[in-house]
Amino acid sequence: MSQELSSQLLSKAVNEMAKLPGIGRKTALRLVLHLLRNSDDGIEALTASLLQLKKEIKHCKVCHNISDTDICPICSDARRDASTICVVENIQDVMAIENTMRYNGLYHVLGGLISPMDGIGPSELEIQSLCQRVEEDDIKEIIFALSSTMEGDTTAFYVFRQLEKLEKAASLHFSAIARGISVGDELEYADELTLGRSIANRIKYDGRQ
Repeated sequence: MSQELSSQLLSKAVNEMAKLPGIGRKTALRLVLHLLRNSDDGIEALTASLLQLKKEIKHCKVCHNISDTDICPICSDARRDASTICVVENIQDVMAIENTMRYNGLYHVLGGLISPMDGIGPSELEIQSLCQRVEEDDIKEIIFALSSTMEGDTTAFYVFRQLEKLEKAASLHFSAIARGISVGDELEYADELTLGRSIANRIKYDGRQ
């Protein structure tokens, strides 16, 4: 959208909206105009909910998923299989796997992938806390559910090597989601059926995938 808008206020709002991921300027303009047609109460309610989210949202002290409480509902659910941890990149991946209804264990959100090009190293990720969970809890299986990208594979291999150094490593079973997810695909964009089958039909992981 190259043409200049008639209002600087409108242009500023569109520019801010266009900063959101996946939102181009045309979509941003449509959203801003929609909000402009809304009542003041509607806009104030949206603004208030976003501010409250930003100020009050927590990250689970166990798995680092987002939560309203210190321990998220998944980690605190006694019906979940606490002996299995599914290692994922981000919160969206937790949501994607939960939507398949094919997995009943716990999660560990790394908060990203190792990517030297982007300046992200192992110390920026929640890897040490995963090692601590394995050492302290009765964990039997680690599932690597990371994107089928170079960064995903590199991260899985690094985490695998760190876990291998632990005293409990011999009693751990390592697995990875089956390659129903195309190489290069990010987990959160996979359809639920494919992702569910990839979780259910996971394969042994030995660092050579």
